Amino acid sequence: MSRPSLRIAAAGVVLLLGAGGLSACGANDAQTGGDSGDGAESPVIALLLPESKTTRYEAFDRPLFEAKVGELCAECEIVYYNADQDEAKQSQQLDTAISEGAGVIVLDPVNGAGAGGMVQSAHDAGAEVIAYDRLIKEADYYMSFDNETVGTMQAEALVEAMGDKGSILMLNGAPSDPNAAQFKAGAHSVLDESGVKILEEYDNPDWSPENAQTFVTDMLSKYDADEINGVYAANDGQAGGVVAALTGGGVAADALPPITGQDAELAAIQRILAGEQSMTIYKPIPIEAETAAEVAVALANGDEVGETSETGITQSDYEGVTSYIFEPIVVTKDNVADTVIADGFYSADDICTGEYAQACEAAGIS
Repeated sequence: MSRPSLRIAAAGVVLLLGAGGLSACGANDAQTGGDSGDGAESPVIALLLPESKTTRYEAFDRPLFEAKVGELCAECEIVYYNADQDEAKQSQQLDTAISEGAGVIVLDPVNGAGAGGMVQSAHDAGAEVIAYDRLIKEADYYMSFDNETVGTMQAEALVEAMGDKGSILMLNGAPSDPNAAQFKAGAHSVLDESGVKILEEYDNPDWSPENAQTFVTDMLSKYDADEINGVYAANDGQAGGVVAALTGGGVAADALPPITGQDAELAAIQRILAGEQSMTIYKPIPIEAETAAEVAVALANGDEVGETSETGITQSDYEGVTSYIFEPIVVTKDNVADTVIADGFYSADDICTGEYAQACEAAGIS
């Protein structure tokens, strides 16, 4: 069921546009929504996110995006939807957003390759589309992290932790997610040239930790635990499922093999400090969400979109789409304080709770 529209009321800040600003690609006349109070209609921006099993969307992407829109455009209205990994549901949500007057749609698609029809529906209604986090080739703008580099970084960290030898399980993301294919390609570019052997590989259809746990539990009935010398998990949710399966299968928490991750989830940072997960990829979501908000507000107000965003990212061309591409960061036990804590993504108090207090102290985090 779609969520009710959220009216954003905050102190407005004039959107500063780069002196070298470029006009919006594929610009359409933006639609407007409700009455702003002076007879003019308020710009309506729709945010459509794909699922909630990955904690980042509800915990970070949505509130950060909404806060930035509120800062830049006090009169703008946001309508928000989460598709719960249901492609048909997301298509219906987009139609509802259009009917509610959305002139700009920020869309993180359940299925990027199949989202062209949704973009066409938006364009037919006079709305513009920002592809958020996952590429849609038909979109007006795209913003994400360098996803193939993410997979490369994960695999390099795993190979290094394993000493370039041994056998692994490989857990990828959903086949319907174009980012998952890029993570996988980046990882294989390293793994296939290394001395590491892939015992089994699994494409998790919905990225769920439960599926990851079931897969690894099944693998423990096929292989001895000491044959699994490492695990490539494409994200932190799956890494958590891997840890649950291995410890549930009798592997001691302090004897777990190297396990990768992505998204810098709080539970993953805690596992890293406790030695249960070797690394994660931190993608500073504020820069992505705030750049999306900046571009969305400019489009909604009919302004030019700056060639360089307020966050300092310059436009580039990615597969024919005007894009803002951000750099990921590897997080290990050694740099938790210098990355997610230094950026204010988490505080030490968030991380160093209960059983993790001692691990924080050992890592010099207080």
